[in-house]
Amino acid sequence: MTGPLHAQLSRRETQIMDVVFQLGETTAAEILEHLPDPPSYSAVRALLTILEDKGHLSHRRDGTRYVYAPTMDNEQAQQSALNHLLKTFFSGSASQVVAALLSTNELSPEDLEELARLIEQVRNEDEK
Repeated sequence: MTGPLHAQLSRRETQIMDVVFQLGETTAAEILEHLPDPPSYSAVRALLTILEDKGHLSHRRDGTRYVYAPTMDNEQAQQSALNHLLKTFFSGSASQVVAALLSTNELSPEDLEELARLIEQVRNEDEK
């Protein structure tokens, strides 16, 4: 798979992948329950087939049901989404991403401590 995950997906495909990552292994019916303004069941099944063809999903049979799972792990998906966000909205600037995050006022004192620790850890690794 080349390029960021989100760059390869339509809006609805992205919504489906978001649900799959939230739920882990899941069925078409469960995905349908979690979609905003859901399409028909057959449309979801068709999109799941497309996502399989693109290499983003795999499935296994469980009786008469197909159970779908992402082909990339959560960490790979997070990295892909972050790279897309960084390039699309922040001109590739990590410091702009951090500044935007800090300006949200959503960070707890524990979050700020953890960020400071991670920055220090990276600085120490770069000095080695």
